[in-house]
Amino acid sequence: MSDFDGVPGVVEVVERHGESTIVVEPAALRDAARHLRDEQGFNFLSDITAVDYLAWGEAGVSGYIGTPAGHDINEPMTQGYQAVPLAKRQRFAVNYHLLSISDRPRRVRLQTWLADGQSVQSVIPVWPTADWHEREAFDLMGITFAEHPNLRRILLDDDWEGHPLRKDYPIGGEPVRFSGEE
Repeated sequence: MSDFDGVPGVVEVVERHGESTIVVEPAALRDAARHLRDEQGFNFLSDITAVDYLAWGEAGVSGYIGTPAGHDINEPMTQGYQAVPLAKRQRFAVNYHLLSISDRPRRVRLQTWLADGQSVQSVIPVWPTADWHEREAFDLMGITFAEHPNLRRILLDDDWEGHPLRKDYPIGGEPVRFSGEE
């Protein structure tokens, strides 16, 4: 039995490397966030990160393989995977990094998975600081947050096309843009 079994919408709780990750259904994200804040004491949202797993686990990847002794960058190798990675739930993972700032500090990662084009509820009503974090995830990855009061670009120009941290974003060939230049 986990400390997080009462969290709404729990799919699984993963304990690895001394860290806890609570995976929840997208529809239950705000309820899970509110529960973690009010019932578990996670009163600080430190960051929201989004990860694109497009083509995860497909063939064609090779490179260095790290070991406990490290790896020698002077002797490149082409071995591919030592083990094929497990499939991911959806294309995007959205991670909410939470802290409990109290007499007994703790941290947890709240995670939900989204398909391309799927949105998730904003957690601004739970943690107001989510405003800028959600706008960054929208700007760079194209993830939309339902009921966000001001979901618009925060880092890139309003007329920028695409979301540059997505794996399907075209690399290279973009003209250099200078301010004031037409």
